[in-house]
This record gives sequence, structure tokens and C-alpha cells, in this order.
Amino acid sequence: MTKEKFFPSNTAFFTLISACLIVAIFMGLRMVFGLFTDFFVEDLQCTVTQFGLAIGLQMLMWGMFAPIFGALADKIGSAKVTMIASCFVALGIYLLYSGPNTGIFFQINLGLLIGIGLGGTAISVQIGAVGKHFPNKTRGMAIGIVVAMASIGYFFSPIYTKYALSAFGWEKTLNTYLYFVLFGMIAAIFLREVKKEKNINDNSKVDNQTLVEALKEAFNHKGFILLTFGFFVCGFNITLVSAHIPGYIQERGFELWTAFAILSLIGLFNIFGTLTFGYLSGKYSKKMLLSILYFSRGIVLILFLVLPTSTYVALGFGILYGYLWLSTIPPTNGIISQVFGTKYLAMLYGLVFFSHQIGSFFGAYLGGYFFDQYGSYDYAWYLSIALSFFATVIHLPIDEKPLSRLATT
Repeated sequence: MTKEKFFPSNTAFFTLISACLIVAIFMGLRMVFGLFTDFFVEDLQCTVTQFGLAIGLQMLMWGMFAPIFGALADKIGSAKVTMIASCFVALGIYLLYSGPNTGIFFQINLGLLIGIGLGGTAISVQIGAVGKHFPNKTRGMAIGIVVAMASIGYFFSPIYTKYALSAFGWEKTLNTYLYFVLFGMIAAIFLREVKKEKNINDNSKVDNQTLVEALKEAFNHKGFILLTFGFFVCGFNITLVSAHIPGYIQERGFELWTAFAILSLIGLFNIFGTLTFGYLSGKYSKKMLLSILYFSRGIVLILFLVLPTSTYVALGFGILYGYLWLSTIPPTNGIISQVFGTKYLAMLYGLVFFSHQIGSFFGAYLGGYFFDQYGSYDYAWYLSIALSFFATVIHLPIDEKPLSRLATT
């Protein structure tokens, strides 16, 4: 597929590149806080439960503000929203290493401020901006490219963090993150909006729909509700792993370096997974792809728990789970835009993503809670497996047909 055929315009090209850079930075930063657990416990005197609560709060704020920032982006533009949200991330990181950072302040810095900022920087606003520039046939692939760049961030951020923690210590490592945030703000300048007269989804009926009408329409659609339940499971699955895999690795007796390897492999192989499912989303039923993804997650988790402790098992888990990691995003976003159109895509995806982050809250918090209560993460894994099979089933009844108002003459 040539550049001219794939990109509807130069504006679409620049928007895609900008979104890729932003997502790589902020999704990469989001991935590494679990690697600071021992430092926070030792130096800030927090418990594993308190750390899990902070990460859970971060996920919850991320999800709560995703639709807010999405609606704001639909109104004033994605570039401005990304810059505003970046300031929250920068402030949270800065206070985490240099300001009041114990007790309630730890929850505010790591949980509240960074979480709010992620709502406007970590993928939902950016793929909403990109989705508006591409038609349904290539939208899944375009979004898959953005999500694949999140995987680049996932891959390199644990590697950099491991080096920086050894070379600089945890405070200086957090300080260097501010430079990445600044680069993300600069990249946001190139997030462009679709010109109304060139809107590839132009339809007078769609353009006249109000935000309130869009909300009513979505929440009266069974498929939208089922997507929100499915994304709850996605959030639980991946946040349990990202927040607690370092602790679980030690519990199982794996070598400590395998935790860094798993997180990096997740990032690396998610590139292939998101591109694959982004491509397939333009050719096959998106709801069937989602059911396959969630079923596969459940099987991979079962194998990870029952197979003998070995380096090969750990690395295999990173590869397989990485392939499935964010591959849910292209078909999920694709169903929303296909059924409801793209005018309020950032907001509607943000609402579904809020459910994802509620799941993330429980994945982060319950992982720490079960460990402190029972001395093991096993119960959290069992719950994650059960939810994976639940999500496998609930996507099947979704009606993927576009709404009648989207029909053109």
C-alpha cells in the first residue's frame, strides 16, 4: 500500500507521526512504575498495598479523565489537550521525587496527578485524533500503528529505567523522565484537526448530532455496553501484570532480571500484535477478533501458572502476552467508529476506556491486597483468568452494523 493511497492527506500523515511519538513516550512512562516498588517501600515507607492503591488510583484517574479530555479535544483540538495533560504528568513526577511524597502525598503524586495527565496523553485522545483522518477500511491499521508505537515505549522504557536506576538512583531517574514529557509536548504541536470541508466521514446528519444525543445513542446501544464490560477485563488483565509481575517473579523464584525482560518483551511483541489485529480489523469481524484475543489471554495465563519455573517460561509469557497486550484497541475503537461514526470518537472511546481503567484499578489494588493478605498473588491471577473467559463470551452478541443515521445517499 503506497503512502498516497494509505494517507488521505498530508495532515493525516503528520497527525499519525505526532500521535505515535506522544503515545510512545507516555505509554512508556506509564509502564515502568512497578519497577520502583522496592525503592518506594524502602525509602518512602509505603506498603505493597499502598503502592497498589496508588497505581490503582492512577488507572482510575486516567480512565475518568479520558472521556473528559476526549470531549475537550473534540471541541478545542487534540494538540491543546495533550499539552495541558502533559503538565499534570510532569507535576506528579516532579513532586514524587522532590516534594512531599509520603502518605497521602504519595497517593496524590503517583496516583492522582499522573493519572489525570495520562487521561489526555496516553492513547485515547491521540487515537481519536488519528481515527478522524482515516476511512473505515484503513482506520484499524492506522490506529494499530499508533498502538504499536506504544509498544516501542513499552520495550525501551524498562531497559532505560533499569540502566538509570543502577546509574543514577530512583530520584534522578524520575527527574530524567521530565525531559521525555517535554519532548511529548513539542510533538503535540503537530496533532492536526480534520477540516470540515475535507472530512472523510462528512455527513450532514452526523455533523448536526449534539454531544448529549451522542451519549444517549451510545448508552442505548447494547454493543456499546458490552464493549465497556469487555474493556474492564482488558484493564484488569494488563495492569495486574504491569504493576505486580516484578513481585510475582520473586515469589515464584525466577531470577529478578526476568521481570525487566518480561516487560520489555511485552512491549516488543505488542508491536506485532497490534499491527496484526489492526490489519485484521479492516477485513474480519471485530467482535470475533476480540473474543479470540480474550480467550487467548486466559490460556496464556493458565500456562504461565502451571508450567515449571524456568527462564524460558518467563520469556515465553512475555512474548505471548505481549502479542495480546494492546491488540484489543484497534478492534474496540474500530467497532465504536464503525457503529457511531467519528465526530465524537475521542469522547466515546474515552468512555469505554474509563471502564478499562476501573478494571485497571482493581487489577492493581487487588494484586497488592491479595499478596498482603495471603502472601501470594495467585488469587489475583485466578480472577484474571476467569474474567478473560467472561470477556470471550460477552463480545459475541455485539451488533457491528453502522447505525441507520450514518447511511449516505
